Amino acid sequence: MSIVKRFSSNPLISPANVKPSSPEFEVLCSFNPGATLYNGKPLLLVRVAERPIPEKGYVSTGILDEKSGEVKVFRVRLDDPYLKASDPRLFEYRGETFVTSISHIRAATSKDGIHFTISDKPTLAPQGAYETYGIEDPRITKFDDTYYVSYSAISAKGVATSLSRTKDFVDFERLGVMFAPDNKDIAIFPEKIGGRYYAFHRPSLKHLGMPSLWLASSENLLDWGHHQFLIGPRSGMWDCERVGCGAAPIKTSEGWLELYHASDKNTRYCTGAILLDLNEPWKVIARSETPFLFPEAPYELHGFMPNIIFHSGLIDKGDGTLDLFYGGADEFTCAANVSIKEILATLK
Repeated sequence: MSIVKRFSSNPLISPANVKPSSPEFEVLCSFNPGATLYNGKPLLLVRVAERPIPEKGYVSTGILDEKSGEVKVFRVRLDDPYLKASDPRLFEYRGETFVTSISHIRAATSKDGIHFTISDKPTLAPQGAYETYGIEDPRITKFDDTYYVSYSAISAKGVATSLSRTKDFVDFERLGVMFAPDNKDIAIFPEKIGGRYYAFHRPSLKHLGMPSLWLASSENLLDWGHHQFLIGPRSGMWDCERVGCGAAPIKTSEGWLELYHASDKNTRYCTGAILLDLNEPWKVIARSETPFLFPEAPYELHGFMPNIIFHSGLIDKGDGTLDLFYGGADEFTCAANVSIKEILATLK
């Protein structure tokens, strides 16, 4: 019996519901949302991926011009001998790798927590040298009256992770790069432990090791260190290829409950859980043997990249359940409700 109750209104947000940021572009995907409560109502920060309207015989993308702050179209002929284009997400031209779309972040609001309306304009747009290829996959953690938004910053220099903060989701203060390339999947714990802030991160290793979940801490949310390996892929299991954090962890009487995403060798992304010690969060108490949320609905099995559930947002309902927000098939924003008690029971 499944412990997951998917929203009947899924997908909550589809690309067809999202207005392009420019007449030159079309929306490919609206997915991988961060989530929080703002003024008592659910608010999502949705990753919106756009591309230039296709022109026959060309591959194209958008790139931020640092000087003007505008996203400009870059096109290459498909018959150009210097072009290598086999992955729908990337192409290589004259030795440089480009992303086939450019992402920004938009707020989506709701009165009932079920039906969401997404902004017509970017809420947080790419800016500066480290974001020329876009910003992706936000997570949200609140401290007092301030919301901290961590996200992946993409450029030709690599995939970094950056941090911004806001009080109203209108004006944002950029705090800069948290972890240098290649690194992504950042989620900050919702309270200090032993006088320090903690965050998950996921270095993307190129030589030794596999993409794994690490832990870091900081005194000020800006300077991160004390790095420790937490969990990595497990051979022959559902999480054998790569692992990364979901939203910020939930504090329970049994420990910090973190819901994480992982993929196998067929690039099938699912969601499982780990339980960490409350006072020493680098200590893993338990871990899912099998995922509790895996692709089975049509909007998870079919889309831009099939067989993907990428959890990145979470709202604690206060009744012992969580609303999980996730990207389906790298194209749609979706949600499901789960019981904290039932997830913990799967870890025993």
